[in-house]
Amino acid sequence: MAEKQENILACWDEIRYRNDAKAFERLFHLTQRRFIRFCTQYGASREEAEEIVSDVFVQCWINRAALNHINKPEVYLLTLIKNKAINHWKKSAQMRVVNIDDVEGELSCIYRPDLDLEKKELRMKLDVAIDGLPLQTKLAFKLVKEEGLKSAEVAEILNISVRTVHTHVYNAMNRLCKEMHQYRKVSNFQELIINLASATILFIEFNFR
Repeated sequence: MAEKQENILACWDEIRYRNDAKAFERLFHLTQRRFIRFCTQYGASREEAEEIVSDVFVQCWINRAALNHINKPEVYLLTLIKNKAINHWKKSAQMRVVNIDDVEGELSCIYRPDLDLEKKELRMKLDVAIDGLPLQTKLAFKLVKEEGLKSAEVAEILNISVRTVHTHVYNAMNRLCKEMHQYRKVSNFQELIINLASATILFIEFNFR
């Protein structure tokens, strides 16, 4: 994650200081998949999200001369994507239900590979539980726990306070623990709850003190 962040920042500097088109292309490939997944959380279909993300990147390239003051490219780009997705949703006036597909990140490490079928079933139930979270809570949780962004960065993107981000993440993990409790007879359940509970405790310890 740290190496990827360094690559993103390096590309950004090449773009804003040297007008490097190849660096712009590298930045697009480094972030495209994650940005599209983020965009779908605001009701855009996969195709619409791809178009929105592409439009944002084109806009940035056209206006690259004005990017010198932007030091947090991911926060800046995600904020543009969020605003564009919300505007798109308002124009379409139709909210679609979007399933969470291809979820990656640290939650994936809580399953044992030797129980493949059970792992997939439990993962599907966890995905459904995450998808059932209130929108703002789900976005804060995914940006912090799965995308690895800092609470302050998430606060900028969602236009809320850092403490509100903390509250959303805590509420998300607390609710996931409770909702997954009904699957306590599944052999992977104990490991799942331990990981979620530990993540909750660590999050409180490092962010609320």
